[in-house]
Amino acid sequence: MSEQFALPLEVAADTAGTPEWVLRRSARARRLAVRVHHDGRVEVIAPRSLPERDIDGFLHRHRAWIERQLQSRPPPALPQPFPPQEISLPAIAESHRVHLRGGRGRLRADGAAPGVLALSGDWGAAEPSTARRVLLDWLLRHGHAALEPRLRLLAQRGAFHYRALQLRRQRTRWGSCSSRGVISLNVCSLFQSPAVLEYLMIHELVHTRHMNHSAAYWRAVEEHCADWRRLDRELSGGWRQVPSWVFG
Repeated sequence: MSEQFALPLEVAADTAGTPEWVLRRSARARRLAVRVHHDGRVEVIAPRSLPERDIDGFLHRHRAWIERQLQSRPPPALPQPFPPQEISLPAIAESHRVHLRGGRGRLRADGAAPGVLALSGDWGAAEPSTARRVLLDWLLRHGHAALEPRLRLLAQRGAFHYRALQLRRQRTRWGSCSSRGVISLNVCSLFQSPAVLEYLMIHELVHTRHMNHSAAYWRAVEEHCADWRRLDRELSGGWRQVPSWVFG
């Protein structure tokens, strides 16, 4: 998924009753687009110079679709304590007990021992956004180290060739594959089942041969993952498995 350079967010609401939405003007956007995030946020991406009346008309035309998407989203997760007492990563069969080590200086998150994640520094006094960022950075580092060998093994088995793996936190996509063979996986895949993670990796590896979702692409997916339909449905609902602190 390509990154977009955006101007500051604006919050708005349509007088005709369209759900509250956030407008993001982008220098790279060439047309209007709307995204309904898993947490219920509605984001409209628009070219910088597009008049607001065009945006209002776009929302009015797509109002029914937006409302259907909102109704299909899972209910908001219950508030969870932060830092969490434990971080479970089913995709790689790991569970980490979180130990508040305390101390002074900058916040740190380090694997103190197998199955133990030590948090150093004054986490109680830290800004919530800073503390979550430190924990997310650990999750990205640890996840990349765990997922790269798995992706490499699947690539070898299927004779796929990819250039590199990136692990990112994305709100709408589980993965992508660039034309240069760089595969991006959502760090939230760590909270899914091992079978779903493997399907996601196969899904992106097949894109190294088919940069589309053609019939030939899906036949290739089925050759390497016969149960892909069920796993794809499970992945679509996988946001329910992601702890609330990941997105803050």
